[in-house]
Amino acid sequence: MQSVSKLSFGDANTLFVADWKGARIFALPVPVPARPAGKPFNLMDVQAPIAKALGVAPTALRFEDLAVQPDGELAYVALTVRGGKGPGKPAIVSINAAGKVARLDLTRASASTPITDAPTADVTFWRNLPEQTLTVTDMRYYQNKLYVAGLSNRSFASTLRVYDYPFSGKASATTVEMYHPVHNQIETRAPIRSMTVMTIDGEPTLVAAYTCTPLVTIPLKDLKDGAHIVARTIGELGWGSAPNGLVNFKVGDAEYALLVNSSRSADLLSAADLASAVATPGLSTPIDWPAKPYLGIKATMTPLSAVMRIDNLNPQLLLALRRSEASGEMQLVSIPKGGYLRLSDFVNEYDFPDYRYPEGDKFRGFHKYARTIEGYPELAR
Repeated sequence: MQSVSKLSFGDANTLFVADWKGARIFALPVPVPARPAGKPFNLMDVQAPIAKALGVAPTALRFEDLAVQPDGELAYVALTVRGGKGPGKPAIVSINAAGKVARLDLTRASASTPITDAPTADVTFWRNLPEQTLTVTDMRYYQNKLYVAGLSNRSFASTLRVYDYPFSGKASATTVEMYHPVHNQIETRAPIRSMTVMTIDGEPTLVAAYTCTPLVTIPLKDLKDGAHIVARTIGELGWGSAPNGLVNFKVGDAEYALLVNSSRSADLLSAADLASAVATPGLSTPIDWPAKPYLGIKATMTPLSAVMRIDNLNPQLLLALRRSEASGEMQLVSIPKGGYLRLSDFVNEYDFPDYRYPEGDKFRGFHKYARTIEGYPELAR
């Protein structure tokens, strides 16, 4: 394995790893914990224990991706370890809620498969970013198939590859175009950056986001080898930002998709609104930039702008990889679904020691819960 970029779990025993340098996808066997720990993550400097486990300085670490083991509540983090003038080396570690770090043996892959139409090595963006780094931009496993977004060496570069698992040979490859309301053009090069699979009106559907930030849907049945398809653009969520992760989950009986972004707050989208948007022809006209940056499906703002990567930890909690604005330390922390924030990030009226909740205050129960899971049980009053 020459590099690591994106991670995705199949079942709880199998971690898929994208290697853009080697143009391969690996399946790594991982042990399953006896039972989930059931504990929230409050690791405010996860960079230090990872660096110690790898025997390097914290500044040598480049964080690539995060995936949570299904039913295990164990975090797996992909890294590039930089040193000297040479290329960085790949590493993957597991981390539990107590901060215990274990390094995976990357030579113990149970299987791998090639990416046969990967971009060539002679193209770079912004002088030193190889196009090859976008060979795989996201992966999702669904019903014995691995869906892989990224670039190919074709003239229509934006590609969705689908691998049967266990790996059985060459992937099917579908090229994708979509209408981008900010740019007011059909785009065939820029790849999907974050995606998830949801069942919408009974149809398994890929919900996907591009940079700058159109949201599209693609029925999985349309992904056929050699086909060229048009994704349905159902929303423009705001310009000048890159998707950092897209997950779906339930809160009560309602299902949601949550998109976290590099440069602004996160977008919460209900499955009901997604279904309504899919029933329309899709967007085909530009936004009134910059005065009216949104179009199509309406998202609810959630205060998760500092999140680099996100995944489901369990039915109640998300797990976020993020940087502290003040110290720059990398954090691995739980965030409650339905609340979408950490109270300890702020100081407000509720936090003063002489504050008393009025009778029937609607936030009191949530504050008690959030303070407890964030590691401040003495403040859960």
